[in-house]
Amino acid sequence: MKKQELIHLHGLLAEVSNHYDTRTEGDLALDEYESLGIRPTSIHKSKTDHKAAVFALATGITSDMDGTETEETVPVSAD
Repeated sequence: MKKQELIHLHGLLAEVSNHYDTRTEGDLALDEYESLGIRPTSIHKSKTDHKAAVFALATGITSDMDGTETEETVPVSAD
């Protein structure tokens, strides 16, 4: 994956984490991600730094989802 693609993925995951945190009204535990200090806008950082941030962010989101069971379902359209 190219650095530009990784930065784009990082940005998308950051949006997902913001949306998820808002929807669940919870405190998403992203301590590992926060400690890295890498943001999607940190374009001067290395590809390796962004890769570590993506993994930390994805792990934080999925770990919280594993512990949360929602009864909310997404309707499927019958096209």
